[in-house]
Parts: sequence; C-alpha cells; structure tokens
Amino acid sequence: MLTTISKSISSPELRRLRTFGQKVNQLGANFAVCDAKGELVLLCEGDRFKSNKERLIDLSQQALTCCRENSIQSGTDVPVWQFGDENPVLAVVLRPRPVGHRQEETLGIALIELGSTLHRIVRDASELCNTSTTPTDEKYLMAMLAQMAEDFQAAEEVEGQIEIVGTELARVYEELVLLHKLNTNMRVTESDAHFLQMACDSLTEVVSVEGIAILLEKNVKGERKLVVTAGSGLIEIDERMAAILHDRVTEEIDNGKEALLDSEVYSPFKYDWPDNIRNIIAVPLCGKGGQESYSAHRAKGDIYIIGLMVAINRIDKQDFDSTDVKLFNSVSSSCAVFIENGRLFNDLKELFIGSLKALTSSIDAKDTYTRGHSDRVAFISRWIAERLAEREPLEQEQIHKIYLAGLLHDIGKIGVEEAVLRKKGPLTEEELDRIRKHPSIGAGILRGIKQMSDIVPGILCHHERPDGKGYPNGLRGHEIPLIGKIVGLADSFDAMTSKRTYRNAMTIEQALEEIANLLGSQFDETIGRVFLDSDVYKLWEIMQYGCTDAYKSGGFSEYDTAAVGTLIR
Repeated sequence: MLTTISKSISSPELRRLRTFGQKVNQLGANFAVCDAKGELVLLCEGDRFKSNKERLIDLSQQALTCCRENSIQSGTDVPVWQFGDENPVLAVVLRPRPVGHRQEETLGIALIELGSTLHRIVRDASELCNTSTTPTDEKYLMAMLAQMAEDFQAAEEVEGQIEIVGTELARVYEELVLLHKLNTNMRVTESDAHFLQMACDSLTEVVSVEGIAILLEKNVKGERKLVVTAGSGLIEIDERMAAILHDRVTEEIDNGKEALLDSEVYSPFKYDWPDNIRNIIAVPLCGKGGQESYSAHRAKGDIYIIGLMVAINRIDKQDFDSTDVKLFNSVSSSCAVFIENGRLFNDLKELFIGSLKALTSSIDAKDTYTRGHSDRVAFISRWIAERLAEREPLEQEQIHKIYLAGLLHDIGKIGVEEAVLRKKGPLTEEELDRIRKHPSIGAGILRGIKQMSDIVPGILCHHERPDGKGYPNGLRGHEIPLIGKIVGLADSFDAMTSKRTYRNAMTIEQALEEIANLLGSQFDETIGRVFLDSDVYKLWEIMQYGCTDAYKSGGFSEYDTAAVGTLIR
C-alpha cells in the first residue's frame, strides 16, 4: 500500500523518497517521511504489517530533537537514530548541506519501521524456503538509510547550486539587456538629459536602491560645476555634496580603486555622510576634459572625470559589492561614451554649419547690397514653415530642411560673374539668362551630396511660379514642391524690403500688398495666406535684432546646429 500527502517537500524530492520506500518494502519494512512541522507527507507500507502513523510522527519529532541537541552520534557521515526494542524504528534527519540561503534548513525526517519481533520471525521463516532471498538485519537497513540521506543531501546541494547559478545567470542576463538597451539607444541626436535619465531608470530595474543620480559638468555663471542631470528616488545632492563626492571619488581612484564604496555594515563608515545614508556607491564618468574640466583631475592618461554616478541604500541586500561596482562602471562608461559622442557630433555640426555659412557669406560678399540675404531668407523660410505647421502636419525635421534650403538657396550664384550681380543698370537678356541659371547651378553643386537630397528641390525651385512663368523649368501649381514655394516667398519678401542698386526698399506695408496682389500667379495662395495672416511685424522686429534672443530658438547659431543635425545624423 502507498499513501502520499505532499506538504512541504517538493514533488521531485518526494518521487526520490517514494522510490527508496518501495525498495524498503521489498525487504519487509515500512518507510515514512515527516516534514519539519511534524506532518506525515509520505508513507510506504509493505504487505507485512501496518504502521501507527501517530507513533511515526512522534518518533520523527524525537529524532529532530536529537539532531538539534546532537546528543547521539552515529558511525556514518549522517547520524541515524534507533527508537524502540520490540518494534524498532530507524530515523534520519533530511537536510541539505549549507548552501546560500538554505543554511540549517530541515526538510524532513525519514523513518524505517522494522515491525514487531513476531512479524520478523514469521518473515525469516518464510524466507528460509527461498534461497535467493537474504534476511535483512537492522544494521543493513541503518546503513541503507544513512546512504539514502547522504544521496538526498548531495542532490539537494546540487539543486541549491543550480538555483544559485540560475539566479546569477538571470542577473547577468538583466545586466546584458540593460547594456544592450543603452547601446541601442545611443543616438547622437538624443539629448544628454533624456539618455542619462533612461540609464538611471533602467539601472534601478536591475539594482534596487533608494536613490540614484548622475552628475555632469556644466558651466554655471562662468564656473565649471557638477550638476545633477538625471536621477530618481530619495537622493538629494546640492553643490556642496557634489564637491564632496567628487573629492572622495578622486581619492579612491588615486588609491587604485574603481569606485567609492562606503557603508557601516561590516565596519564604521570611512567618511562622514548624512544620517539617511546607510551605504553608498559612486563611480566616475570619464572623458576628455582637459583644462576646462571641473578640477582637471586626470583619471588615466588624457582621460578626465567629467561626471559621477551615485546611488545610496541598497534595498534587497545589506551593501553594494564588487558585482555592483562592475555593473555601475559599465553603465557609467556607456554614459560617458554617449556624452563624448554627443560633444563630437556637436563639434561636427558646428564645423559643417560654419562651412555652409562661409560659403553663403562668400556669395553675399559678391554683392554688398545683398549682404545677409541668405541668413534672412533662411529665417523667413523657417518662420513661414512654423506658421504652416500650426495649420497642417509638418515635422520639425521638415522645418529644419526648409530653413537650410533658405540658407543655401542662392549658392548657385557662385557661378555667376560679379559684374552681372553688381550691375547697376538694367540687365541684358543674356545677363538675365545667366542669373536664371543659378538655381540649376546650385542644385548641381549639392546634388552629389546624399545628405542634401531633400534640400535640393528648394534650391532648384525657389524661382518657379504657380502660373508657370518661373524658372528654370516653368513648373506650375502643384508641380512646385512645398519647400520651393516657401523659400521662393521668403526670398521675394526679403528682396522687396531690401535696398538694391536699381531701386529703394519697399516698406512692409508695400511688400505685403504686393504679395497679396500676386497670390496665385507669382506666389502659392496657401503659403501666401499663411504668411500674410502671421504677425509679420513681429517677424520684422526680430530681424532687426539680428534674429537672436528675441526669438524662442535662442538665436541663429543654436538653431543652425540643430538644423544641420537632421542632415548628418
């Protein structure tokens, strides 16, 4: 007969114990297992006799008491106790070797009941008729029970190790996912604050802390200071605390450490900290800082500390450890690479826009009467595009490209003689033909640059007209791309309001009236209405200040850099 009631021992463990019990039954004995709470979870009875369950439970608790008091020792590695003379019961306590969190954990008590003396005499007499069966004594069953307990212990140890390895693999997997997430989101067009906040949020999904923050060098009123750029949780770092953290991290690095680790778990704090800090980790973000660095402290070679990653109060364990140091350093390295890449990208954008500005300035310099024309057309084009975006879908990237098309719209004039551009009198038909070629020349110059492909239509078509009387291709209405319509209107408005060799500048009122009269013929009606309905006087006021702080972008220079980013990202 086989009866099982699973309470606290796992199913795989019960299966192993049940198999052992069946072997014990073949030897004429019964087998039982009680859990540490004193409940019978397994009873394997043979066909020789029935067991008293209450007695087995009581003896299991006696065995557990003996084990705890260690009052009886066995000659085997695992102590086996014997209770009773008339109906002896052998007992052994099942517990794994100390592994991880399972130290001193008792899983159960295994018992072998041999039966009464009368039962054994009958059994032995019957076995005399069967020469293939060897009578089994108490010593053999005791050794058998001890061996089973040792095998059970070894199996539990293996499972414990597997659990530890599994936990470690899960943690490593989470760390790899975190680092992969950071690397895949490392786009140079991403802002520092957004990327660093994502790094903080992602890190706290792997490492449970009360608070985390990333500090970066910033120029504050002419001084380089560490400023909190991202973070979450209960952590406060003011200017004084930032300076203290920087000095202490620097000291630890100078002493050959990878990070600042401090707590009062195993010894008193090395440093003085606010009362709310039980343990703390701080790792450096390193980059090429040079003399402009916060303290110009060199970490290694020409690498300088440009920021810090700080976390306080580990939640799920007592303290930060070497594993945390490695993870925090990996994340901080990714953050530092992102910041350095962003700075290099900004340098590249500034170099590129500088080259474009030098090119357009060289064109404007060919005619003193049109100096600054390219900048103004770019700004007016942007103004119109932003007003249009308030009425219909227009992505910021499209607005940037319209702005750049306005900046480069006259680049083709580099192929037109200065004598023609500066001529004070009326132009001949031949000279007009040369002027009319500048959109095609400009488009030809930029067409070979892949990143400029969306800009070229604005340069090529800014002199096309809805009535088909424009140049160079005589396009009509919807054939003219949006970018060409906007740049064309911006070019005309600036030309109208600028003094030329052959005429004086129009007033704003005169220019607006001219545009209104030419809607549908020279200017696209939709684009023209958008411009006329806007606050053109505000536009004019901004332009008088050089298109700088009066406008929400913060000035030409900042906007130029952002616009160029759409081309070289």
